[in-house]
Amino acid sequence: MDRAAAHRRALAQIHLCVLLWGFTAILGKLISLAALPLVWWRMLLVTAALALLPGVWRALRTLPVRLILAYTGIGALVALHWLTFYAAIKLANASVAATCIALGPVFLAIVEPLLQRRPIAWRDLWLGLSMLPGVALVMGGIPEAMWSGVVSGVVSALLVAIFGSLNKLLVEQADPLTVTALELGAGTLALTCLTPLLALVLPAQAGTAPWTLPGPRDWLWLGLLAYGCTLLPFALSLVALRQLSAFSAQLAVNLEPIYAILLAALLFGEQRELGGSFYLGAAIVVAGVFLHPLLHRPAAEVDRPEVLALGESKSIE
Repeated sequence: MDRAAAHRRALAQIHLCVLLWGFTAILGKLISLAALPLVWWRMLLVTAALALLPGVWRALRTLPVRLILAYTGIGALVALHWLTFYAAIKLANASVAATCIALGPVFLAIVEPLLQRRPIAWRDLWLGLSMLPGVALVMGGIPEAMWSGVVSGVVSALLVAIFGSLNKLLVEQADPLTVTALELGAGTLALTCLTPLLALVLPAQAGTAPWTLPGPRDWLWLGLLAYGCTLLPFALSLVALRQLSAFSAQLAVNLEPIYAILLAALLFGEQRELGGSFYLGAAIVVAGVFLHPLLHRPAAEVDRPEVLALGESKSIE
């Protein structure tokens, strides 16, 4: 296959990944479980599948304790990110959650320089501030009963910026499949241990035991979420990123909230729940997300698959 054909195929693969990630919000609404057991089962199912791969165990045995502890801590953040993301869906709807999670670059502009001990890029900060009117419009375009979902979604965006930044610091130090298995396994354990505390913070979405058994239909949706919208796009992204620059992949990944909002309108008719100011605000937020990689166009190809694998909102720069 020539280089041009390989590039076109990789673009198709990354867009399929983004579409599947967009479906995570849809499946979160279809699954009747509260956010805590939903996330617990998702993480457990993916971890169990990865644990069947001998290569994961071989790589895990070679990791130093320092790295294992670091990835374990990041896994707890991933779990809390997913918990607050799905809580936002349950407390508001899929469109609101997808819009909030697109705020990740706003927090990334502050969090990443702090973690890397470098000055904050003022253009990133101004870009983030320019998206705040969009957030205000989003708030004005939804019923007051959904505002708690916005708060949960914004917290989720902050968490994805934190764990994404931490993963970038450790990106080249372990096999991506092993990192994913370790972080999701640690996240499952963290949710189990933190259940009493989480029940106080999110009583409606974390007040039930995480191991609550799903019903027959929920098992179907959970299987699709774990394997069709987590493992499958992860595997595809590993292949696609070999042919794509970080810039090209990031532009495709930034379509995720758009896909999620369109799917939510098509499948659930969520546009009937939301006002025109919501969609204007969402457009401002998404426009800022697309502008971010234009300001940071990299010169070299970058392969950061494990960052792609673990968030509903991803950054691969």
